[in-house]
Amino acid sequence: MPFHAPLTNHHADGTLCPADHKHTSSGKPLHADCPGRSYTQAVCSCGGWEMAQRGKSYVAECRKRHLASHAQGPKVLRDLLRLDAS
Repeated sequence: MPFHAPLTNHHADGTLCPADHKHTSSGKPLHADCPGRSYTQAVCSCGGWEMAQRGKSYVAECRKRHLASHAQGPKVLRDLLRLDAS
């Protein structure tokens, strides 16, 4: 089962900012009814990792690194558990 960690944007009061609300790179709203993005959050389906920071690109980069660690995990375990007959 592949893990996933979707990025979500949130307002300062903690409410979810809808995906159709666009922002500038600094989080200022481009949608009339949006107070702006206060922080971006990613929560992994593994249950052991989550991150919430003001910088969306920082969260996205950390998210990529975390998800890549899941891809490496089974290979590392196979290498450790492999029985070498020689």
